[in-house]
Amino acid sequence: MALVNLRAVTSWVGIARLFAILLACIAFSLVASTGIYGGPYGTWCMFSWCFCFAVTLLIVLLELFELYPKLPLSWDDFTSAFSMLAALMIFTSSVVFPSVFIGSPCSSSICMRQAAATAISCLCFLAYALEVGLTRAKPGDISSFLSTVPGLLKVFEAYVACLIFSLLDTYDSVPGLQWCVAVYAVCFVITLLIIIFTIGRCLSYIPCPLEKVLVAYNALAMLMYLTAVIIWPFYSFSNRSRPSSCGANCSWNKHLGVTFLTIFNFLAYLVDLVYSTKMVFIRTRS
Repeated sequence: MALVNLRAVTSWVGIARLFAILLACIAFSLVASTGIYGGPYGTWCMFSWCFCFAVTLLIVLLELFELYPKLPLSWDDFTSAFSMLAALMIFTSSVVFPSVFIGSPCSSSICMRQAAATAISCLCFLAYALEVGLTRAKPGDISSFLSTVPGLLKVFEAYVACLIFSLLDTYDSVPGLQWCVAVYAVCFVITLLIIIFTIGRCLSYIPCPLEKVLVAYNALAMLMYLTAVIIWPFYSFSNRSRPSSCGANCSWNKHLGVTFLTIFNFLAYLVDLVYSTKMVFIRTRS
């Protein structure tokens, strides 16, 4: 007989998840009703809403019927990482969708539904952000690494790197830009492996002081991103002004987007280093 855990839908975290499920469903239903979501940006937004809806519903069902202990993974780490990822994906969709598909003036019924979908998507982001806040580990609690600030930053860093990859176009002929792409790729792979190993409970098998290794990696990644923060805009915009006709797929705009995302990830690794150092060395002394 299957056990039913009502706290999965009556706790604050459960309520936040139910709201996220409902809002994501409304968002992609409104957009689907317009039939206008083609192209890479529309496809990404629809995928984000549908993916977050499906996975959150699965999480609620697994917790409701208490089936998650049978899974070979760290459930708290998985749910913390997913809620952070979902918040980032829904936030991106809430910004990208109206900027691409909603024009001015907005008076038609289709535009009204698109505007409503955007507003619902923003509320969905708030629901996931609330879940992140509710499940975030309290200071001093490191039982679930991905629910701590450094763990959540790992998800942020990997996601921002994916956004950077989506904007890369012309860099093959410039060694400086090739170095930056190597920085993005190396840091992304290592960060993703940390997330996967944490969820898969594999970090305990590494024969070294893991916390100090993570501090060293954060320091190295921060320094590598610091070089990219300097090199990428230098080689991208040196003696290059913005073209007069520069649309969404303009190379200059994409390079500008990569510049800002590089700065965001540099700051993320810097904060990650500060928090990781604080958690390891200050906690060790105490």
